[in-house]
Amino acid sequence: MLRPKIPTNPLPTGIVTGTARSDVPAVPHQTPAPAPMAPARPTVQLTPGAVVAVIGGGTAVVLVVGAVLVSMLLAVALTAVSLAISALVIRSLVASQNHR
Repeated sequence: MLRPKIPTNPLPTGIVTGTARSDVPAVPHQTPAPAPMAPARPTVQLTPGAVVAVIGGGTAVVLVVGAVLVSMLLAVALTAVSLAISALVIRSLVASQNHR
């Protein structure tokens, strides 16, 4: 049978008071010195050339994505047209065989 593991040395639940030792000298608590603060400035500094490069790169990405989407739309349209023409040809062949 499985038994749950019970801690053998549980944490105290009440207020624990310790005895003061007189043979150990008291060490004052020292706080560390605060870290030097960096000067307040913007995180990203863009030069005019970098701004132009970012705008040009964004424009290029938009143009490429647009071209891909338009080509996919044309591919779907051409597929739909070819299927429609094939369906009309097959329908006409089946109808002409029934009339003979």
